[in-house]
Amino acid sequence: MLKTFRPTDKKCVVLIGMPGAGKSTLGRLLCSRIHYAWVDTDDLLQAWWGMPLQGILDHLGLDAFLDAEEEMVRAINLRRTIISTGGSVVYRHLGMQHLAGLGPVIYLRASVQSISSRISNADSRGLVRHSGCSLEQLFDERRVLYEKYADHVLDTDEMSVQESAEAIRKWVKK
Repeated sequence: MLKTFRPTDKKCVVLIGMPGAGKSTLGRLLCSRIHYAWVDTDDLLQAWWGMPLQGILDHLGLDAFLDAEEEMVRAINLRRTIISTGGSVVYRHLGMQHLAGLGPVIYLRASVQSISSRISNADSRGLVRHSGCSLEQLFDERRVLYEKYADHVLDTDEMSVQESAEAIRKWVKK
């Protein structure tokens, strides 16, 4: 007998947070633990435009980049997938609304000190920020948005990637 498909059985898990918070690293590890696929929206955006994030940002400018990111995110129609997002995805409400419709949104919260130590190439990695904006200012600006859109917050500073993946697995499965 065929099992009846119910979309609620196939929800995604969406990871948000600052660059360097571990969204991609954790997403890759988590997908094998809960038997989901994994996709990184930064990778999708780069494939869509055929250039690195910094190239897209340089070509489009800040606002058009955020619009392109939102358009790409809103085109995602997946199930049973861990979605690691770009750190700037929270700047566009309709994109976040779409992601929230795909499944729970988990904010990977790390301190600005942890983020700073993990990001060595901030000027070349496609970090979406206004000219002259420090990492600390960006952190403060985005933190409010991450918290606004999160269904769950996971503090990752004191946890290994494995411990973080296990904490998310337990939260998702309850």
